[in-house]
Order: sequence, then structure tokens, then C-alpha cells
Amino acid sequence: MLGNEIRTHHILKRATVHRQPIVRHDRSVYGYAVRGEVPGSEGAPDADTLVEGALDAVYATLDPQTIVGTFPLMIRATSGLLVGATPMPQAVGGVALELPLWLASYPDVASRLVALRQQHVGLAIGDYTGDPAQDGILPLVDFVKIDLARSADVAELVRRAHEAGARVIGERADTTETIARAIELEIDLLQGPMFERRQGTSGREFTAGEAQCLNLVRALSTDRPDPELVLQIIGSDPELAMRVLHLVNSSASGLRHPIDSVRQAVVLLGPRQLTTLAMASLINAQPATVGALWSVLARALACFALSGEGAGYTVGLLSAVASQQHVSVDSLVERSGVSDDIAKALRDQTGPYGAVLAAVIAHEENDIPGVAATGLEPWDVAHAYLSAVPEALATATSMTVATH
Repeated sequence: MLGNEIRTHHILKRATVHRQPIVRHDRSVYGYAVRGEVPGSEGAPDADTLVEGALDAVYATLDPQTIVGTFPLMIRATSGLLVGATPMPQAVGGVALELPLWLASYPDVASRLVALRQQHVGLAIGDYTGDPAQDGILPLVDFVKIDLARSADVAELVRRAHEAGARVIGERADTTETIARAIELEIDLLQGPMFERRQGTSGREFTAGEAQCLNLVRALSTDRPDPELVLQIIGSDPELAMRVLHLVNSSASGLRHPIDSVRQAVVLLGPRQLTTLAMASLINAQPATVGALWSVLARALACFALSGEGAGYTVGLLSAVASQQHVSVDSLVERSGVSDDIAKALRDQTGPYGAVLAAVIAHEENDIPGVAATGLEPWDVAHAYLSAVPEALATATSMTVATH
């Protein structure tokens, strides 16, 4: 279970968990930030105690290996994590504890942070505003997080953090303009959704190889794909044929004997894996880009889980690829030849799959009200997304091998 229930004002509340990538300027993944929230708990007389209990419980259910892979994990702190009453998660890439403002003034906080550093736990100040309590622990932390939506004092906060020897993570890095401003201010890392929201119809043109990948998507997106047409498209592109054979013969496939026939490989992989391979080939997936492909597949699998239909998977996949590749949605729709229902979801998040796509994107942006506005329950969306992450990682890893 990826959530924990609490009772506040006699209303049942559940903690939701959000996971966002922390990326370098070139959009390669540095690590992942994980935080839990309990929507609607504000204002309750015992909210702090109840919320902390819910968050500690939900953190205890997380498996860092499936949530962040081998990347570093940055987790939003609770008092239990700070004082050692709650076990610290163990991640292959290391763990950093992010302190919200109220924990920066916790009793004996400095000595507790020193003890955590001795245990090789990284430290970060969350929502850094230059508050005196935050400045008091600034020399002890490795990172500070600054909201890039702040208009007046970001440059000053960055300067103070750098002078103290901390690296700066710019939060809400979700537009081209915001990212450019962060780089200008010499912010070290960026946190936000992996893919920017893309508006309008402008975008670059597809190359011949990319167009062939989209021809394959077109053939696979019908209710009953024509196996001969699929085989013809793959067989006419030596690079695609090689990748199909490589994937089916990878260790993840568990086959006893090597497959040498493209026809047999197409049958064994099936439409969804072939669609995913086409998209991985389109974004030229390499081992270094596993984080980007992981995010693409997590969105697709979450949309599939929430919609219960294969078309939902295609919607999530294509929407992420459009943003990742900086191509227009209209061009992607035209080239891939998807149905009107899929096109409506991609263009303006309407139709039978529109609300699902909107909810998953809002979840990626840590926008709980935005998720609720779609009519879906935030906990359900968070659960579907985090449940999709392990499969997405396994698939992304195999795809980066198959497309290398």
C-alpha cells in the first residue's frame, strides 16, 4: 500500500506521495525528491501529529530501489526521521534529508544534523527563504531548495547559499523561461516535472527515422493491428529490426533459445512493447537517458492504470514524447495516425482520456488541487503513478540496452 489513512475532523484522509526528478542543466537526472502530503489536513487541532504519523507510515512502505533505482534519494523530513525514531530509508545512491522550515527551528537541530552527517546522510533546506532559523543551519547542509516562482530575492538567496558552500536546487523548473533564468542565476540543479508543458502547435520537424517509428505507432494503435503491416514496417528499417531482435533476446525476456526471426520476435513482444520500443527509438534512448525514458513510461503506465485501456497508455506515452522531443502535438497526431479520442486528449486534455492525462501531469507537478480538479482522487492518482514506477524502470532499462 502506497498511502496511509488518518482521521481528522471525522473525515478520512490519506497521505499521497510525490516523486520528482532533480536534474542537471542538460536535463540528465541527478536524483529524485520524494515527499508525502495529506490533502485537506490544514486547520485541524491535531493535524501536525496526525500528518507526521501518516507520513512516517507511508515512507515505511516505500522501497527506494523501485522508487529511485540507483539514483540518490532526497526525502522530505519528519521529526521522526530527524531524531532517529523513524528508520532512515536506504538507497543505493545515498539519502539526503530535506528539512521544511518548521524543522529548521527544532530543539537541538544543529547537533542532530551533525549526527546525521556522521551517518553519511545528506542534508538539505527545503523552501529556503533566508529565515533566521534556516540561516542558522546553512553551514551544515549540502543543498538548499529555492522556489523559482519567487520574484524578488532569488539571486540574493542563491548568493547566500553558495557562500555557505551549499548547492542550490531550483524548484518549479517547468518552463523554458524558468529554466533559462535558473541557469543565468547559476543555480546548480533543477527540480520539477521531467517534461515541460508545451502549448501551441510549433515544434521541429521529424527526421526520416523518427517518421518511421511513428509509422509503426500508427500501425499498432488500431483496435486490431495488422501483423503483416507491422512486420513490413519493421522489416523495411534495419535499425528497427535489429532493436526488435535485441529486445526479445535480452535477458529480461527470459527465453531459453535465441530468436532469429523478426516475425517471431514481433509476435512475442506484442503491440504494447513494440509501441514502447518505437518511442524509445524515437528519443534515441541511451543508458545515460534512462531517467527520461523512465519518466515517459511511468506517465504511460499510470494513464493505463487509471483508464484501464491500452489507449490510455498510448496517450501518456505520446504526450511525454511530444514534450521530451520538443515536437508539436498536432504533428505527432498527424504522423502517428491515432484515433480522435487519443488526439483530443493530447491536444487539449478532453475526450475519454483527457481527465486521466491531466491528472497524471498535475501529479507530476505536485499539484494536488490540479489533480482534484480533474475529478480523480489525488490518492488514487498517486497510487497508480508510484505503482507504475518499478515496471517503468525495468522496461526503461531493457529499452536503453535494446536501442544502444
